[in-house]
Amino acid sequence: MLKSESIKNLSKALTTFHLKVDKIKKDAKNPFFKSSYASLSNILDAINEPLIECGLTISQFPTGENGLTTILMHESGEYISAEYQMRPVKDDPQGRGSAITYQRRYAIASVLSLNIDDDDDANLATQGKKQPAELPKLVNREDINKVKDYLSKGGSLAKVKDKYTIPANVEPELLTVMSTKIK
Repeated sequence: MLKSESIKNLSKALTTFHLKVDKIKKDAKNPFFKSSYASLSNILDAINEPLIECGLTISQFPTGENGLTTILMHESGEYISAEYQMRPVKDDPQGRGSAITYQRRYAIASVLSLNIDDDDDANLATQGKKQPAELPKLVNREDINKVKDYLSKGGSLAKVKDKYTIPANVEPELLTVMSTKIK
């Protein structure tokens, strides 16, 4: 952690911030783990006005390979900042974006000591002791047609299997779409 020489004004403003900010509501659902969590957007909406009223602002930016720096600043010029790393499960643009969103959410909640109890969208640090809920079966005709359309446009069957359990009687239908696409 880095900080300005003095954080007297920042500390006082942070105390006032805590009197103004409400408990952050969980507004999002993780369907795979059947859990609720506070989304980044919801957190930012809840803290924006109290931060401004207290002369505080928070800024975050990616650093290095998988790092995020969060800095809490006071209008006096005082600040505290910290950086931490989070390696994405999948090292692709979506995986990196997801990791940054997690980092931003958790860093803001930590730096500001926000009241977000039982927020386990990280699912015990990504599938520790709890197991994910069973994937829904791909049986609804509307969903099957959406998947077929996705596959016909070059979509990945592996990504479909990450979202659905594909019954044996549906898989040949999907493979037919994929083989037509290859021709």
